[in-house]
Order: sequence, then C-alpha cells, then structure tokens
Amino acid sequence: MRYFDIKKWLWLAGVLYTFLQGYTFYTRREGEAAVGCALLCAICIYQFIRRLCTLYYLHMTMKRIDKLSGRAFERYLTIQFRHLGYRVKLTSYSHDYGADLVLRKWGKKTVVQAKRYERNVGIAAVQEVVGSIAYYKADNAMVVTNSNFTKSARNLAHRNEVELWGRKEIQKKFHIKE
Repeated sequence: MRYFDIKKWLWLAGVLYTFLQGYTFYTRREGEAAVGCALLCAICIYQFIRRLCTLYYLHMTMKRIDKLSGRAFERYLTIQFRHLGYRVKLTSYSHDYGADLVLRKWGKKTVVQAKRYERNVGIAAVQEVVGSIAYYKADNAMVVTNSNFTKSARNLAHRNEVELWGRKEIQKKFHIKE
C-alpha cells in the first residue's frame, strides 16, 4: 500500500536503533542514546498518525464528507488531489484571493475554490475563482463542491472556462461510495 508502508518505517527505525545502540556501547553515554531513541519514537509515531489520517480521508463516504467543516473539506481535497498526482498548496484561510487550493501538474497551474455546502453553489464561487486566476497566474480554474451548482453558476463557468466538479464528479474522480 502506497500510503502505509509499515515495513519501510520499521526498517528505518531498526537501522537508527542499531546505530544508537552502537553509539551507546562505544561512548558509554546512555543519556544521549535515550534522547535519540525518544526522538526516533516521536518521529515514527508522528508519521504513523499522519498516514492514518491520510487513509481516513482517502476512504471517506459522501455522508462523512457532508459533515466536514469548510476547512476540513479543503484538507480533504488536498489529500485527494495529491493522491491523483498533483502538487497541492493549501492557501491561507482568510485573504486567499478566491482560491482555496493551488494545484500543479504537468507544468500547469490550477486554482480551486472549495465549497462544502448543503445547498446548490451559486455564481459567487465562480466569480471568486475567476478573480483568483490572475492573482495566482493560473492556467485553469475549478470549483469543487459536495453539492451541485445553480444554472447561473454553470452558465458563468462555461463562459469563463471554469471547470465545475459537483457531487457526482467528485464521487467518480475520487472513487467515493455514497
């Protein structure tokens, strides 16, 4: 499994542990070795928890996605787009100039406006992402939502060549179960 290769981490931990044991044996400095072991354990635990969180987000159902906060939905999209091979930058929560994510793949930059809504997304989201294209010097723009889009939002997106991913599109692209 790509995101949870325990053998790789165990091998690394074993090599570092062996090094620390050798260091302790030759220098007789048990205190420094203990600190090194504690640091090694902390790093391994951090990586383990990070991988578990990634797996959690990769296997979410639409029902769980609908319960996320707006910022958690942005983090969810970050992980999903990374899984699709994009380099992803999550913008600041405020003053983001209309883009929540900046994606890069094959030399192209795409700005993404993420909307975790219970109702249909209107033209404001499309207007925001269109405004962010110049600021981020992007090649493409898209709006992604767990809901759907109003007719006026679809018309504006079509005129401005903004890609729209609604509920059905994210289910298909991210292989999500209802």
